[in-house]
Amino acid sequence: MITGAHVLLFSGDSEADRAFFRDVLEFPFVDAGHGWLIFKLPPAEAALHPIEGEADAGMLGGQLYLMCDDLQATIQSLAAKNVVCGPIDTVRWGMKTTIRLPSGGALGLYQPTHPTALGL
Repeated sequence: MITGAHVLLFSGDSEADRAFFRDVLEFPFVDAGHGWLIFKLPPAEAALHPIEGEADAGMLGGQLYLMCDDLQATIQSLAAKNVVCGPIDTVRWGMKTTIRLPSGGALGLYQPTHPTALGL
């Protein structure tokens, strides 16, 4: 029986991004040793999208989008912590932006307008 999922995020500065997850996003964590933090994520769901263009036929690729109930309020809360978000884009499935990480990478952040599987 499957008991969970472990998401891997590859970063150009993993220590700084770990500190961001710990101190800014305030995700609970365990220290697996030597400062290797493993974070508890909010409830999650997964969707399978078709591959567009050329892609590696091996492991599935992906993007991480954090979900929120109020995008504007979440952006304001992050701004109070000196976090820069990208422009807001309204798409057919919600409103989205990006969160810039210390490494220079980005996470998606969106307020869905589609039904979610979070309450199942």
